[in-house]
Amino acid sequence: MNDMEVYIKPYTLNFTQPAGTSRGVYSTRKSWFVAVKDGNLQGVGECAPLPNLSCDAIDDYEQKLEQSCKELVEQGVVNHEKLRGLPSILFGLETALQDLKAKNHILWPTSFTKGEVGLPINGLIWMGTHQQMLRQIEEKVAKGFKCLKLKVGAIDFDQELDLVRRIRQQFTISDLEIRLDANGGFEPDKALALLDKLAKYRIHSIEQPIKAGLVEQMATIVKQTPIPIALDEELIGINQQKTKEELLDSINPHYIILKPSLHGGLVGSTEWIEIAQKQKIGWWITSALESNVGLNAIAQWCASLKTTMPQGLGTGMLFTNNVKSPLYIDGQELKYSPDGEWDLADILREMKRVE
Repeated sequence: MNDMEVYIKPYTLNFTQPAGTSRGVYSTRKSWFVAVKDGNLQGVGECAPLPNLSCDAIDDYEQKLEQSCKELVEQGVVNHEKLRGLPSILFGLETALQDLKAKNHILWPTSFTKGEVGLPINGLIWMGTHQQMLRQIEEKVAKGFKCLKLKVGAIDFDQELDLVRRIRQQFTISDLEIRLDANGGFEPDKALALLDKLAKYRIHSIEQPIKAGLVEQMATIVKQTPIPIALDEELIGINQQKTKEELLDSINPHYIILKPSLHGGLVGSTEWIEIAQKQKIGWWITSALESNVGLNAIAQWCASLKTTMPQGLGTGMLFTNNVKSPLYIDGQELKYSPDGEWDLADILREMKRVE
């Protein structure tokens, strides 16, 4: 692949409406698109670190990206070991190369890309006032979602408890699955008491009840919890296989949640899945506010794994200036239209070649 050329371009995505998280409210998010060219062939990937969350959300990110692209041109392959600590760059480059080999951006041909099946996804309820969250819940249920994911830990706990109570008053556990995401918002000494209050409403799982890094406290909570525990932020920055094994062995969670841009690209996420399966830990996959370029790669990869659980892949409709793609949401499923079109003109215009 001596003729390989690599181009990059920063791109700001604008949210259709502000997205509330425990780390603040997003109105925009920045991605870098990578185009890998080899002769007449071209592959596109997306590098999308999240500020204050990704282990590679660093000041000199673009310089690191350029250096990684230069090495890709020189070597013709992605150096996975070297990029373990830069997971969003690794994800962008490995998916760009996969796209280079693909036809019409079908990175992994499956019944999903043929339009025969959809991927079940959870309906994400963004943080907001009690009324705003209630309205979101009603809208998602009306659209046909059978699994909702609520962000908790931002407003008054009693109000959040009331939201969950209201859902259960209307929908049984067989009608609707409730997942919660605390984003580390509970105090370690109060977490179990809060989980006890939530448990009566038959919760599927709760992500990251306490902040990452408190391994002993998290392990204790997992042993005593009335609600299955899922790890998310806890996995960020844990990039070596041995430390991954040690972490899951120490905490022994019920689930892990994998975002390739945060958790080691596709290679690192596959490693997490293999370790989890050996330890009989469940898992599902979530996007991390990428555009449709990144979401397409994650969804197609996810479909190739043949998992049947609802995934966290409903974020593609969040932006006013997203890339036009064959992805769309139908009821509670993310689907791919084989006849759908891509429009990459905006992101490919005026890209900078990495010399």
